[in-house]
Amino acid sequence: MIVDVGLLVGGLLVLALGGEFLVKGSVVVAKALLISPLVIGMTIVSFGTSAPELLVSLQSALNGSPGIAIGNVVGSNIANIALVLGLTVIIFPVVPGRQTKRVDWPMLVLATLLFIVFALDGQIQTWEGILLFVCLVIFTVVLVVKSRRDSGLSKREDNQETGKSAVWVASIYILIGFVALYFGAEWLIKGAVNIAKSLEMEEHVIGLTIVAFGTSAPELVTSAVAAYRKQTDISLGNLVGSNIFNIMAVIGITAMAHPIAVKESVLYFDFWWMLGIAIGLGVMLFVGSRIGRIKGFVLFLTYLVYIALLIFREGHLV
Repeated sequence: MIVDVGLLVGGLLVLALGGEFLVKGSVVVAKALLISPLVIGMTIVSFGTSAPELLVSLQSALNGSPGIAIGNVVGSNIANIALVLGLTVIIFPVVPGRQTKRVDWPMLVLATLLFIVFALDGQIQTWEGILLFVCLVIFTVVLVVKSRRDSGLSKREDNQETGKSAVWVASIYILIGFVALYFGAEWLIKGAVNIAKSLEMEEHVIGLTIVAFGTSAPELVTSAVAAYRKQTDISLGNLVGSNIFNIMAVIGITAMAHPIAVKESVLYFDFWWMLGIAIGLGVMLFVGSRIGRIKGFVLFLTYLVYIALLIFREGHLV
């Protein structure tokens, strides 16, 4: 038990350290590349914090269980908005920018709708995975090019102050941040699961609660650190970008490796929660000037309701 508590506490500390390094490095790289912090959050940061989901899904496909990718992605996307964003804005309210409302959120909804449409026949086919991944590549390229064009002139003078040595140091910061987030999440999940088992908690309850929280811990810590440092573009961009990446890259690449079967129970329950929460995020973006504590509590309570219904449903299925 003492070792497990040590893993739990150590995991949290390493996660916090990783989030700090990642945000610091990302801000410097954004200035050097003449792109906005939002785009950094949507690309480098979100892809990095979503890498564990990609590795888990690919490994599952190679082991003959590609269906795990569906639960992995759907659960992560629900948790990223309802749990992670909810907790983040309860502590540090976020002011969404114009691009988040007009470009990034619509892309998230489009990706979610494509995911649902492709899953309606009970399987994500290889060609559908290719299409999802190609859409992500095009979206990312357009995002970076547009950001450089819009902010290049205004940041050219500032960029001269950002030397090559600073970029290299920032890149090392980002790498350290990713490594710390990976191991911190691993230790946190391992310690928490072992403690839960010692308390005789049901395995499916552990998976739906502790493991779900642990796999979203990198996004949570990174977004909280970014919001605390007033880098709200990185905070919100990380979460929206992670969800887009989860669908278009994790599902896309996994489907390219092996077609993914979709269970009816997931399609007609979890998928609609994922879509509903994505649409609910849009309502919160356009109503009011910021996503504050009241909206955060609504998101967090929504996640608790989802988990409660999920546990109730699993109990009846068993």
